[in-house]
Amino acid sequence: MITVGMNYQVIDGKQAEFEAKFAGVQQALQQAEGHTSSHLWQDVSDNASYMITSEWSDEQAFQDFIHSDAFRAVTDWGKEEILSDRPRHKIYKH
Repeated sequence: MITVGMNYQVIDGKQAEFEAKFAGVQQALQQAEGHTSSHLWQDVSDNASYMITSEWSDEQAFQDFIHSDAFRAVTDWGKEEILSDRPRHKIYKH
């Protein structure tokens, strides 16, 4: 089992758009093999900073998802000009 922490810095004023996009990601995650749960968190001291925590059966299941067409279809952050920086993620093993 792994937990992935994915950190996103959103352009100020685009928070609602980011949260709406996450709803689409959440739907894709529910269909992903090996995915257990995901949660969206907003930084209490910086409302343009978010983290998604996502639990997976193993790292390969996560890698398969982020390289899938389903993931690409719901993560067009760059085209939408929602993020102010590249997303960063870390993988934590249980």
